Amino acid sequence: MGKYNFDEYIERRNTSSMKWDLVGERFGDPDLLPYWVADMDFRSPPEVIEAIEEKLKHGVLGYPVVKESLIESIVNWEKVRHGWSFDKSAVTWAPGVVGGLAFAIEAYTKPGDGIILQTPVYPPFYEIIETAGRHVVKNPLKRENGRFVMDLDGLEKLITPTCRTLIFCSPHNPVSRVWTKDELEKLADLAEGKDMLILSDEIHQDIVFSDARHTCLATLPKMEKRTVTFLAPSKTFNLAGLASSVAIIPDPSLMEQYKSVLVRFHLSRLNAMGLVAMEAAYTKCANWADEMVAYLEGNRNYAEKFVKERMPKAKMDHPEGTYIFWIDFRGYGFDGKTLPEFLAKEAKVALNKGLDFGSEGDGFARLNVGTTRKQLAEGLERIAAALDKKEIS
Repeated sequence: MGKYNFDEYIERRNTSSMKWDLVGERFGDPDLLPYWVADMDFRSPPEVIEAIEEKLKHGVLGYPVVKESLIESIVNWEKVRHGWSFDKSAVTWAPGVVGGLAFAIEAYTKPGDGIILQTPVYPPFYEIIETAGRHVVKNPLKRENGRFVMDLDGLEKLITPTCRTLIFCSPHNPVSRVWTKDELEKLADLAEGKDMLILSDEIHQDIVFSDARHTCLATLPKMEKRTVTFLAPSKTFNLAGLASSVAIIPDPSLMEQYKSVLVRFHLSRLNAMGLVAMEAAYTKCANWADEMVAYLEGNRNYAEKFVKERMPKAKMDHPEGTYIFWIDFRGYGFDGKTLPEFLAKEAKVALNKGLDFGSEGDGFARLNVGTTRKQLAEGLERIAAALDKKEIS
């Protein structure tokens, strides 16, 4: 038995929770069980809560500055947890990973440029490219030996002088791949040969299961000077509402360009609570993170077994990381239109629509398992019962 109780049910309705309180607006029924927005139903680490409470007791919430100890905590976390060593000067900020990626698009590309996505992929990536006046260039993942892999041959053909930036998702959302070091080295070879810039979203880097290992892309010798990495405590410690993220940019020229955008939009500060929470998380909550990931791995194992046994016509690849899993329901005859309607109206659950991640998501849905085992079981049972009823009729 661990120190922390991840089986505790915490009522989140009517708490300004996007995941719970927007279900009615987004899915047409406020009583659906939510398995969509990628936050967890676990209480944030007590050490983080205590640090925030201590700050509030002081009673003054004026303009904050970043303490040296916070930067040191980030450097140390990456070194200890991921074997990545970099200078403190490589650390800067973003109000969120998506916001940071949007700043990077402004900093490193020009209107009309193409930006490559490995689809299916996190929906906001499309939005920040298109709203910046750039255009999405798809490099779809391909199937190989029963799992998704990068199509590097296809990627090479897409690179041009005005299309040499890749937004990279590692671990990948939604297909739950943790890219192997060998895969990353091949990507690095291509990036060096074609002079690519990679904007690497590694927000899920800490949520990797025991049969996989995350490698930070910038740790590869060829990649430090051509990678801008974004990460945050938000997924690992369930702190998304504090809107505080980190950009790691070892190359001084890339750092200068990124910071110029922060200055232009006056967005170089994080909020006071976010700074406090981040430092507490990275200095005091390693054990909490370990127990949380172990619990999620149990959820992974439960969901994988359940889908195989109770939804035999559905397919879910073996998830290597993240708590958001990609399920293929096409074996039951669903497509991108009929599946969301079925899940909401018949199964009474809210999952992310596959088509939101790209045309490759037709007939798929994304399931969030960042919840109690009991809540996960309830959602899966609802889906299985509805599928059984459909098959009988």
